[in-house]
Amino acid sequence: MTHQARAAMSHPAFCGVSDQHLGELATELAPRWEARCESGRHDRRGGAREREAGAGPQYEFVFVDRLLVTLVHLRTGLTHEALGVIYEVGSSTIGRAIGEIRPLLASRGFAVPDRPEVRLRTSEDVFAYAEAEQVTLRIDGMETQVRRPKAGRPGRRAFVSGKRKQNTIKTTTVSDGQGRTLWSGAERPGRMHDQTSVRTEGIAEQFRQHPSVKAEVDDGYRGLAKEFPDQVSAPPRKPKGLDDDDGLLTERYGWREAKRRQSSRRMCVEHANAEHRQWRPLQRYTGRRETYGETHRAVASLVSDRAARRTTRRKPSTELVHVRTMAC
Repeated sequence: MTHQARAAMSHPAFCGVSDQHLGELATELAPRWEARCESGRHDRRGGAREREAGAGPQYEFVFVDRLLVTLVHLRTGLTHEALGVIYEVGSSTIGRAIGEIRPLLASRGFAVPDRPEVRLRTSEDVFAYAEAEQVTLRIDGMETQVRRPKAGRPGRRAFVSGKRKQNTIKTTTVSDGQGRTLWSGAERPGRMHDQTSVRTEGIAEQFRQHPSVKAEVDDGYRGLAKEFPDQVSAPPRKPKGLDDDDGLLTERYGWREAKRRQSSRRMCVEHANAEHRQWRPLQRYTGRRETYGETHRAVASLVSDRAARRTTRRKPSTELVHVRTMAC
C-alpha cells in the first residue's frame, strides 16, 4: 500500500509538480533537511555525537515521503488525518513532516526566467533585477479568506476586508510582462489598503532608489502613481461630467480606450495570482493565521519555478522595413 500511495501521490494531479521538478526539489532540499535534523539532535544531546553518522534507528517515513506529503497538502488541502491513513502513519507524524518541509520551501525564493542560478528573495532583489534586465513590473494585491479571530481578541477588526466583507489576509504579488511571479509576500491584515501595505513593506522607497524601474498598477495604487508619475502607471481618472448628455462622445471613448489599454498591460499579474489560487490553501485558508505567510511563500515559490520554465514570448516588431532595395 505504501508503494502504491507513493506512486499516486507523486502524480502532478496530487502534488502539483512534474516528476522532473519533484526530483530537483528532493535534490535541493534533502541536504538542508538533514542538516536541520542533525542540528536538532545536537541541541537535544547538548554536545557532539558519540556514535558514527548513520548509527541508531532509521526514519521509516523517509524524506521523499515527507516532501510528497507536504506538496499534496499544499496542492489539495487534504487533512493530516487523511494523509496519515494513506501512508499508514499517525496524523501527528504528518503534521510534524509538514512543519519540517514547509519552511524549507518558503525560504527558497523565486525563480528568474532564463537564469536558473538566480533566486529573488526580497523586494530589493526584485527591483535590482528589474533595473538590470529592464523589466517593467506589474504589481497587484491578493486577498485570501482566513479563520475569524475569537471574540474579544485585540485587533479582531483588522482582518475584516472592506471589499470582500470577510476576514482576509492581503499579500502583494510582483510579476513581469508575461505573468511570471518574481516575488510575492508582504502579508498584511485584510483591512489595510493595498497602497498602505506596499508602503509599509518599503516598495515605495525602492522606486526612489531605482528611478529607472517602471511598473503597471491598478486603481488601488493611484497615490503611488501620483508620487512617481514617470515610473508608475495607473488607470486614468474618469473626467468630470463624462456621463452627462452634453459630454463629448470622443472624450468618453478616449477615456475607455486608455483605461482598456492600461488594463491590458497589467492583466498578466492577475494571471499570476490565478496560478497561486490553483493551490487549495490560497483559496480559503483553514489553518492558523500565523502560518499563512509561510504557506503563501512556499506555494508562490513552487509557482514561480513552473512559470520560469515557460518559453519567453517575443513580440514581433511593428517597424516598417524594406523587403528589397529598388533600383531607381
